[in-house]
Amino acid sequence: MSLVTIQIGQCGNQIGGEFFQTIREDILHPQKGCSKSREIQYQEESTERFFDVTDTSNEHVARAVMVDMEPKVIAQTLAEVRKHGTWRYPHRQNMSQKKGSGNNWAAGYHGHGPAACQAVLEMARKEVEKCDYFGGFLTMQSMAGGTGSGVGTAVCTALRNEYPHNHMLSQVVLPYTQGEVSVQSYNAVLTLSHLYQASDAILMLQNDVLHKICERRLALSKVSFRDMNSVIAHQLSACLQPAGDEAGSHVSNPLGSLLSHLAGHPAYRLLTVRSLPLMSQQARDFSTFAWPGLLKHLRQMLISDTPMEEGIDWAVKTSSSDFSRSVANQLVLRGCDAGETDVTAFNDPLLYPSWLPHGAGLQTWRQTRALYGHDKSALLLSNSQLPVSVLDATVGRAWSMFAARAFIHQYQQYGLTEEDFVDSFACLEQVLATYKGLS
Repeated sequence: MSLVTIQIGQCGNQIGGEFFQTIREDILHPQKGCSKSREIQYQEESTERFFDVTDTSNEHVARAVMVDMEPKVIAQTLAEVRKHGTWRYPHRQNMSQKKGSGNNWAAGYHGHGPAACQAVLEMARKEVEKCDYFGGFLTMQSMAGGTGSGVGTAVCTALRNEYPHNHMLSQVVLPYTQGEVSVQSYNAVLTLSHLYQASDAILMLQNDVLHKICERRLALSKVSFRDMNSVIAHQLSACLQPAGDEAGSHVSNPLGSLLSHLAGHPAYRLLTVRSLPLMSQQARDFSTFAWPGLLKHLRQMLISDTPMEEGIDWAVKTSSSDFSRSVANQLVLRGCDAGETDVTAFNDPLLYPSWLPHGAGLQTWRQTRALYGHDKSALLLSNSQLPVSVLDATVGRAWSMFAARAFIHQYQQYGLTEEDFVDSFACLEQVLATYKGLS
């Protein structure tokens, strides 16, 4: 089944460009572990999932809609795609205006939102109608500025109303803790509380974590947003590229299968991602990996709330009371011997709440074809307590500002009331209480 991607704001459009380029590079460069027939099948499935291929010129056109309130980033993204020349965005399937949202969620949601939603719904309809089988929406946005957060929230809400029975995963990026936007905590709280009602699940990524991965694991001395977006793109594609279930057959609708398993309970919709190995190309050339080691490290990253291999706290055990519990986990294993790898450790009942039936918490996909030159790679998508600490801190900062009535007038001028703020706080505090209750 095909996925339609909605890229919103500067962050969403830059991630989207990296994401589709990563997919195309994977398709164009056959990897180890696949026969010719299976390689062709893999390429065809991936292409159908993410691209519409024109009959006349055989062009690969991304199944995507681009949205921003300023034209600069969309123009830059389109220019970058033209340089690569292996794919393109659909013509006239982008929407921009002359003025941004001023880092104000209300300006994006109430100001630009209504007009943007009308345009996006029409463009989304065109993309959906191109799909032989429509699998759902993948939205990309940040939570710091006004367009990604405010317009993004309005668009997701409109999509849910228009397509109430289709799957939707919202991929969001939390700003740096010490960010440049003074109201970013407000924007994050308002975005998350509304997306919790609109999306089936919210995949949360953090700029602080992405920066550390680039700096410490990829050995980059000067980290750019493009480097961080590349990490996001690789993790998303590692999750959504063709893979098989335990029976060996490819999953036809990865988004539907993911969301049905990971976010089947409506009270738990926050997802996080961990992947191994993470290292520079130079280090990779001199490294070898074994499945037991990779999975041992990945499991410890899960229970100890560690975002990368460096700094794992091995003292945290499932026999203690301070480990991170999960509602559901999705393993995606790619590379040599992925089909025979033992994943029993992720079925440990102690990882999950007592009300969950034994064995129901884990779903595993496998693909013997290598990815990005890694002989073996593992990705773990989790619905767990991992986001609680960062979300708790974000809500706390927003509450402190709200108690001082800081910047409230900037939101009120676009129609947002103090009651709207209180409702958003109440929603997220309930979410936090629900996740903390897993302990």
